[in-house]
Amino acid sequence: MLARPTIAILLSLVALFAGPAHGQDATFKLGIAPHTSARVILEMYQPLRQHLESALGMPVEVQTAPDFTEFGRRALNQEYDLTVTTGHQARLYQTEAGYLPLLTYKADFKAVALVARQSKYRKAADLKGATGLGLSRSSLVTLWGQHWLKTNDLGDVTLRYISAADSVSRQVLAGDAAIAFTSLANYQKLPAAQQAALRILAESEPMVGRVYLLNRQRSNQQGKIDAALWIFAETAEGKKYFEENKLGGYRKLRPKELEAMEPYAAETLLQIKGK
Repeated sequence: MLARPTIAILLSLVALFAGPAHGQDATFKLGIAPHTSARVILEMYQPLRQHLESALGMPVEVQTAPDFTEFGRRALNQEYDLTVTTGHQARLYQTEAGYLPLLTYKADFKAVALVARQSKYRKAADLKGATGLGLSRSSLVTLWGQHWLKTNDLGDVTLRYISAADSVSRQVLAGDAAIAFTSLANYQKLPAAQQAALRILAESEPMVGRVYLLNRQRSNQQGKIDAALWIFAETAEGKKYFEENKLGGYRKLRPKELEAMEPYAAETLLQIKGK
């Protein structure tokens, strides 16, 4: 029997999905794109939250949103002080809301198309008329997946959207969908038995991964926050975080790297405005 969640965990999960905390400028809001479940995000970013809290000398609250589209809307509304999001949304926040890009991860980011290893789906054409899974409509893996379907003349594939990447494999293996689009990193984090039961049918070219961006309203603290992130990378907790999530550490963004995400950013803006 699973243990009942503690009050502290419940309050933390409420904070994860919270909207803006107006009148609480003394709290630094760390916004994490909903690339996986709220529970996993809370666990993943606790070491960084604690480090920033110590470095900045103020409370730090981890927040996310129910899906990428809502997360994007909140970020454009200036609701996060520091945000960690995929490259296409990072470009959008930079151009539309003035966020300041700080750094990204060393590991390449790739989107993958997953099918059950024992399924009949051996090539793209086998998927005609099937059902697929993506994260929300404005997530990078979903946008890439939609482009991949179009390129392979699979316009008749019905795509459903889910909110948590860690449920993708279970739904494919249960036969609820023929194919699912997720990130290579999330696939690699699955338990070994689930990985073995799945097969990568296609994968994207490397793209810029999750990017850390600072709200322009905190620009006077940019040096301090940037230094705190690089110091975190050298701590035991930081190194463990990079190793467990196969991220390789931090690196600076390359010239034009975010600009290359412009087509996906434009599609995302339409999704945010159209919801």
